[in-house]
Amino acid sequence: MGGASHLAAAIVLPLALAGCLVGPDYSRPTVETPPAFKEGGARPMPPRNWRPIRPRDEVDRGDWWRVFRDPTLDRLIRLVDVDNQTLRGQVAAYRQARALVQEARAQLFPTALGAPSIGRTSTGGVERTVLTLQGSATWELDLFGRIRRTIESDVAAAQASAADIASVRLALQTQLATAYYQLRYQEALQRLLERTAQAYQRSLDIAQNQYAAGVAARSDVITAQTQLQTTQANAIAVGLQRANLEHAIATLIGRPPSEVSLARGTLPSSPPAVPVKLPSDLLERRPDVALAERTVQAQSAQIGVAVAAFYPTVTLSASGGITGDPARNFFAAANSFWSVAASGSQVLFDGGARTAALQAVEAAYDAAVANYRQTVLTAFQQVENGLAGQRILARQQGAQDLAVQSSRRAVEIALNEYRAGTQNYTTVVTAQALELNNEVTALQVRLNRFTTAVSLIGAIGGGWDTRSLPSGEELKAFQPLPIDSGQAPRVDE
Repeated sequence: MGGASHLAAAIVLPLALAGCLVGPDYSRPTVETPPAFKEGGARPMPPRNWRPIRPRDEVDRGDWWRVFRDPTLDRLIRLVDVDNQTLRGQVAAYRQARALVQEARAQLFPTALGAPSIGRTSTGGVERTVLTLQGSATWELDLFGRIRRTIESDVAAAQASAADIASVRLALQTQLATAYYQLRYQEALQRLLERTAQAYQRSLDIAQNQYAAGVAARSDVITAQTQLQTTQANAIAVGLQRANLEHAIATLIGRPPSEVSLARGTLPSSPPAVPVKLPSDLLERRPDVALAERTVQAQSAQIGVAVAAFYPTVTLSASGGITGDPARNFFAAANSFWSVAASGSQVLFDGGARTAALQAVEAAYDAAVANYRQTVLTAFQQVENGLAGQRILARQQGAQDLAVQSSRRAVEIALNEYRAGTQNYTTVVTAQALELNNEVTALQVRLNRFTTAVSLIGAIGGGWDTRSLPSGEELKAFQPLPIDSGQAPRVDE
């Protein structure tokens, strides 16, 4: 059976491909690519080294989150590939797109039917059994490329679906990493507020001692108590934010929140540097750019399908078999029959339906090109934002750390002066409030540096799994791919 199938393919495919291919041949739309990023300080490439942008689907980007050197983050992001239901849904959509490729490719082959029948009749008292073994086949010749353009469109759409897997996967990973560092920020903020409450308790003790000695007013004690209680309440409220973030992380890894409890950790002092190359190299790493470009190719092929509708269709058909009494020389030549035929059809009038259909797919192609170019511009914007944030936030953190040191010294001096009776408690409260504000701001800057680093890594393509982007030949073949297993691509522990 397999040999007959290969023989049929060897015969029919050359015949089918002998026809012409109407419609435009695809070429990647041009985009304006700057020679360097403004915020990155990279040197422009000499014009002789410029080259067109081509998404490199085959390049393995690796596990990008490992640059943060956090075992907990590494474990959590790996779980996204195992049980995240959004990612599984994207894989199912890809499998559906791949099935459409196989369905379209089947149209290149003839359709064969078998129709056996058996009956028994009685005429004039004479009974007779009639057995008929009949087969028929029809084949639409792809003379003008309608089927081949459909296959081209479906292949590009399947590749776009595969690129969408990579894009969704990267978005989920960056969402989890961002939520993870926000959780670590809330933990650091809670520890800061608890330490501050302890310091305010010592200030309250000083105010009570001063009041007992008759050198301070009762209002100083009440103010110190209010300041302490407010800080304690704020420290408790931080717990709600941490719980919500922990629940969000559980959802991202496909687990019920009740099953996920993360041990407390620390927010590192600074994130790793994120190297960024030239814009032309950058765009080859982004799955959303590949998705937009594959969509353009799919729409381009649909123009060919619409143009082919203006040409006639030619169909070959054949049937044959044998009929007679199975008990009386059934296989005699006189019992055999066959027929062959060729037919064609051409739409003579449709009220402009085909013209309107062609205009519609041309407009869809123009929209896809515009979306592709806008996706490229958005990619440049996101990287420029990340580079600017990486540079400016590093400077801000240095300046903010100095402000924290100065505010701590101001609180120490204000307390000493209050003990000596040369300063009122309002000065102490003001200095302490300024210190806490600077401490919180310093934590926020550290958080912003980490979330900006995560966003920048996402903007340059992150860790793109090559298994999710098959080639056109793999899509046309019948052998299964790793991504066809029905589950999201799993990363081994």
